[in-house]
Amino acid sequence: MKRIPSKDEILQWISDNPTLTSKRDISRAFGIKGADRIDLKRILRELEDEGHLTKRRKTYRDPDKLPPVAVCQVEEPDADGDLYAKPMEWQGEGDEPRILLVMKSSDPALKPGDRILARLSEVKDPDHQYEGRLIRRIGTNPVRILGVFRKTAEGGRIKPIDKGTDKEWTVATADVNGAKDGELVEAQLAGPKTRMGLPKARVVARLGDPTAPKAVSLIAIHQHGIPDAFPDAVIAEADSAKPAPLGDREDLRHLPLVTIDPADARDHDDAIYARADDSPKNPGGHVVWVAIADVAHYVAPGTALDREARNRGNSSYFPDRVVPMLPDRLSGDLCSLHEGVERACMAVRLVLNEQGEKISHRFTRGLMKSHATLNYTEVQQAQDGNPNEKCAPLMEEVIAPLYAAYETTKLARGQRQPLDLDLPERKIILSEDGHVQSVNFYDRFDAHKLVEEFMIQANVAAAEELNRLKRPLLFRVHEEPSPEKLEALREVAQASGFTLAKGQVLQTRHLNNLLGQAEGSEFDELINISTLRSMQQAYYNPINFGHFGLALKNYAHFTSPIRRYSDLIVHRALISGHGWGKDGLSPEDIDQLEATAQHISDTERRSMMAERDTTDRYLASYLSERVGNEFSGRIAGIQRFGAFVKLDETGADGLIPISSIGAEYFRFDGDAQTITGEKTGLKLGLGLPVTVRLSEAVPVTGGLMLELIEVDGKALPRSSGRKRGKSVPRRANKARHKAAKVKKKVRRSRG
Repeated sequence: MKRIPSKDEILQWISDNPTLTSKRDISRAFGIKGADRIDLKRILRELEDEGHLTKRRKTYRDPDKLPPVAVCQVEEPDADGDLYAKPMEWQGEGDEPRILLVMKSSDPALKPGDRILARLSEVKDPDHQYEGRLIRRIGTNPVRILGVFRKTAEGGRIKPIDKGTDKEWTVATADVNGAKDGELVEAQLAGPKTRMGLPKARVVARLGDPTAPKAVSLIAIHQHGIPDAFPDAVIAEADSAKPAPLGDREDLRHLPLVTIDPADARDHDDAIYARADDSPKNPGGHVVWVAIADVAHYVAPGTALDREARNRGNSSYFPDRVVPMLPDRLSGDLCSLHEGVERACMAVRLVLNEQGEKISHRFTRGLMKSHATLNYTEVQQAQDGNPNEKCAPLMEEVIAPLYAAYETTKLARGQRQPLDLDLPERKIILSEDGHVQSVNFYDRFDAHKLVEEFMIQANVAAAEELNRLKRPLLFRVHEEPSPEKLEALREVAQASGFTLAKGQVLQTRHLNNLLGQAEGSEFDELINISTLRSMQQAYYNPINFGHFGLALKNYAHFTSPIRRYSDLIVHRALISGHGWGKDGLSPEDIDQLEATAQHISDTERRSMMAERDTTDRYLASYLSERVGNEFSGRIAGIQRFGAFVKLDETGADGLIPISSIGAEYFRFDGDAQTITGEKTGLKLGLGLPVTVRLSEAVPVTGGLMLELIEVDGKALPRSSGRKRGKSVPRRANKARHKAAKVKKKVRRSRG
């Protein structure tokens, strides 16, 4: 018989483990089994009667404890210069606890009155009860300016980098902040606007050389017109928001929902839970819950928040920053499903049979509490038999059932045959000063695929539910390839020795068959790239044309309303359809549905281009120190003026100007995507492995110029190389200028 723990031991466990506080968790922690659980239940009831604990469904929580993540307000520093904060949402009966802020050198400076989101840990200290580490500052809204600083006798001026504007700002000597002539700076307006004279600004950050890595994403944001400063009215609405009460919501706090995201995730907008279905009518089946942040509760139609969210359309993600669709008070706090914190949600209960097919679903508007914030790597390691301290207690009830449910969905996916491209995704790792440390490729675990599959199931259910309710919505549409692109893909396949069926209605299984033929061969990457290029771009539309790539008839975006306006529209449609409140789809929303679809499709492309330009510039900066080095790669694009090569090591794209290949005429075949030398017969086509030398890297444009060394492991034919003593600098330079001029346009047309 295990010793029953004392009251103090139980309280200490709950304090140390705020996400493992159910009676089952406590029983497991102290090894209590069988009839001994009756004594444990008695002690818990006594602690509740004495006011030490409050019971919320099946979990216990100290009413005088703060959650692991909380919004705090910074107070005046004490006599020793230490910075303290107070919680904004204290609900205990005693005095609100004091929080000592433990700051890192890289954290921004905080001033009294600032609101912050902090990660809290309880400590035993006579002066404070918690230590807080800054997650992000929220609720501030200075007007930011980005431009090149020019020194003057009176201080300086800031010249904008935006195209089409000549507006300048003056900077007083006291506000220069050490900025040097020619530096890229970030500034804020200093003082009220005046009708006469230039507006005044204060330099708040020196970004150095405008071509330096730290400035890259800022330049892309401004060049593509991505709004990155929230209007005052938007900030005011966000700051006034309060946590949603239970009210008429369904109480889902007892469900052990967890979030699974990248380790560096900036927000958590989806949580999942699965269990075996105990219904005798569904042997081998599973019940899966997908809970999504209820953004609609905070962003009502017609408000300043709503107008700004629609204007932005989506969040934009860069290696060093995110430009959110919603202010931090919402995106990083009230709408983010932080561990151990009650959050409003829209949820769907999915029932899957033993083949992984969805046989029913039910939507609800609820209140949940995430039991754990997990990342893909630790979840996969736990499933593979090496759980860490956080995952070990969750294996039986949470992690193992998720994988069991996912295994059945693989059967249904095999029957459906969505497009199965194998294209690794790059991840740029930056140092604290903004320089590229390394370029890696994301690992793809079953943990990624598990979350992805459940999100797809929830999106399908949302589209089907709104169709059933006959409610307007925005579908995520992906049309099949055009006949011209399909024929080009067929020609590439035939030239590589493969077949793509002709004369029948194209289905994704036909393309998967082609990909399967090429798998493991020298043409593997060529066929994957060519198949991707044959695809149409997905978009939003109030009319349903299906989703070709996923092989689905009904598909809508439901799972990411923090970062996509389309999902907010779908949430509102569900609210209206079920009569869950007055914050559903408004008549104005419905009237503008077609225009909204076009607008957010455009903002999505805008973000993609800005993110791509940023990646190109970072990679060019990273490789600029390796000019003259040789790299392996594959030809990823063919144009009249040269060949684009994707480098194996980094995934960066560079251009081989056609005039630099050799002293002969090259014939361009647009249909076959090849260029062929008339004298030597040298033929370059998509997917061909090459060795190149990096001849030029220009961070300001993101351009890479390459020199061809080998093709498919063989040296170039003698007559196609440059003849000794007969260099062609003028032609090469001309090619470089032409390539730089058209590169931007070509990159986008290839996307």
